[in-house]
Amino acid sequence: MTVDITKYSKFLEQVASEIDIPPGKYQDAVDRYKAVGRWLEEGEYPGCSSELSIYPQGSFRLGTVVRPIRDGIEASYDIDLVCEMPLRKDQSTPQAVKSMAGDRLREHGTYQKLLDPEGRRCWTLEYAEQDGVGFHLDVLPAVLDGRGLLSTALAITNKNGSAYSWSASDPRGYGAWFDGKNDAAFARAVVEQKQNIQRRASLIYASIDKVPDQLVRTPLQRSIQLMKRHRDLRFNHDDHIDYTPISIIITTLAAHLYGNEADVYSALSGIVGRLQAHTALVEGKAIDRSLAAMGLIQRRQDGTWYIGNPVNPAENFADRWHEDNHARARAFFAWVDALQKDLLDILGEANPRLLKEHLGRVLGTAAVSKHLDVLVLPAAIIDTPPRIHITSPAKPWREV
Repeated sequence: MTVDITKYSKFLEQVASEIDIPPGKYQDAVDRYKAVGRWLEEGEYPGCSSELSIYPQGSFRLGTVVRPIRDGIEASYDIDLVCEMPLRKDQSTPQAVKSMAGDRLREHGTYQKLLDPEGRRCWTLEYAEQDGVGFHLDVLPAVLDGRGLLSTALAITNKNGSAYSWSASDPRGYGAWFDGKNDAAFARAVVEQKQNIQRRASLIYASIDKVPDQLVRTPLQRSIQLMKRHRDLRFNHDDHIDYTPISIIITTLAAHLYGNEADVYSALSGIVGRLQAHTALVEGKAIDRSLAAMGLIQRRQDGTWYIGNPVNPAENFADRWHEDNHARARAFFAWVDALQKDLLDILGEANPRLLKEHLGRVLGTAAVSKHLDVLVLPAAIIDTPPRIHITSPAKPWREV
């Protein structure tokens, strides 16, 4: 038996759906962050003459949410929220902006109890688990960067020890850039997917119009989810965790390299293949001219690396890749090779039992076991005792 590509693509789609946030939990998260947003918006902040702007960023905004793995088990979802104050960074200080958001959260009896100690960039609210699923809601204080009237660039607060500073960010701009890479695939999928979601979650969404765009998933988004889950399981060890490929690099490169493929397998195969073509950079060798011209992953003459933020090229996502003898770069490309082996080359596996065990290790046993019957008949993956064939059976009688 070899794995049928069409069936395998459907299987990957279903596994990605399994590790995604389900509609009910998505709506719970939306309700929570809107309530937090309303509370923050109703506060009074020195120097602010207009309302705050509260909106999601990161994987929740981009539709690439994956339930994370921590210490070998599935953990709470991470929901990132921007708290954009109507100030410019030259009108305040990062410490003052961070404190204003934290003080307002502490004024609420419930949020005070949920609030973690101050983080480096965010204030984190820890929502208790319901049905085994909880949320980390990270509130990121930010102000306008002041680059121009039409700019979406922000300055976000950053704390290192007792010192505060500004860091550059642009979640609105990045979200719009990602949408542009995803638009054609989204247009193909939106109607059918919203119909399916509404049928499955009719108690949550009374009509198709009520289903949010953020629940529609394209092959690009599914590929990123699968890559992140594989990453989480591969680097789930203390000796590897410092060099774990970060989500913003995975998402940015995948979006750049997505060729508008119509199914998950083709999209994932294309992205991983184009990433592998950059591997020679680790040894300081040249890569294909067409890829080099794109400039997505660069190794400079001084040995440093560059992966630029598409909406702020001055920001380098790979600014630490040269450290420890290029440990992060080496870990990244070793992981890309593992993606090829674990998720793409597996098509040649003929043994259903080995297929189940292998995919369970790299994507999660629960998600794989639930959907493996897409690839093979259920009877083929049930643990059955081996058959013993006896060629010369002992006779139960004596010959005389």
